[in-house]
Amino acid sequence: MNRAYTIQTLEYYNKNAAAFTSSTQTLVFCETQNIFLEHLPPQASILDFGCGAGRDTKYFLEHGYQVTAIDGSAELCRMASEYAGIPVKQMLFQDLDYQTCYNGIWACSSLLHLSPEELKTVLIKMAAALKPDGIAYASFKYGSYEGMRNGRYFTDMNEQRVNELLQELNVFTICRIWITPDIRPGRGEEKWLNLILQKK
Repeated sequence: MNRAYTIQTLEYYNKNAAAFTSSTQTLVFCETQNIFLEHLPPQASILDFGCGAGRDTKYFLEHGYQVTAIDGSAELCRMASEYAGIPVKQMLFQDLDYQTCYNGIWACSSLLHLSPEELKTVLIKMAAALKPDGIAYASFKYGSYEGMRNGRYFTDMNEQRVNELLQELNVFTICRIWITPDIRPGRGEEKWLNLILQKK
């Protein structure tokens, strides 16, 4: 991603961490979380890749999974750590450098802050970090927009864009693709593209 976009996006989350946390941390998201967990063995190792306020990290821990959580925002790392009860590492997506460590990678509403070129690089890194036949979940705002919006950089995705991207990279197979409304109050008209991917 353009360095200026990265800085602006992280600054947004650091400055608005409290408001972001209050709007997302206690949302009930178990339907999508459980779709992801159905593809994993019991007590699987999960990387919460862009954990935000720690909602999903906490849920996975409470259900007996081993969780590593990272986020690029220092403030969100602090809040997520307090909420989930484990240390959360501050790290950019581009710095992922693990090899065959995880059964699953959960990237909920996080990879959407990467440019298309950065997204390609990071998806390859994600595949490398997964164990054989590992599973990844990712979600994007539905559409084809790229650029700054509400103080942050976004790359939106639709079915065509995702299929073209994954065919080019050839590191994941789509297990499931579906669209959901935003579950935050008053935002049901916003749509999200959800993906369950399996490492090739």
